[in-house]
Amino acid sequence: MKIGQPTEIPASVSPTVSGAAQKAAQNANASTAATSKATQSTRAAGVAVTVSTLARSLEKTERSDSADIDTQKVASVKASIQDGTYVVNAEAIADKLLSNAQEMLNRSAR
Repeated sequence: MKIGQPTEIPASVSPTVSGAAQKAAQNANASTAATSKATQSTRAAGVAVTVSTLARSLEKTERSDSADIDTQKVASVKASIQDGTYVVNAEAIADKLLSNAQEMLNRSAR
């Protein structure tokens, strides 16, 4: 719509919007039905799945890695952002971006 034109919505647009909403709802219902069918077919197949102790230990270590958050530092950064005193070090960000890009290029060259 161009600026300065009336804001009336033509009648032809209204069914399209509701049709799109209906289509989205149908897709969501279809997704749920597909998941349900997949679950039922897996059960019917009778495939036994076991998780190794190594996989379980890896899962536990991933969970414990999230405990490495320095809550005091997070609180201080949050407070300085709210106060408006947080200073972004653009040079450090640029250096890190360049080093990450160089690392990615080195990996893809191998």
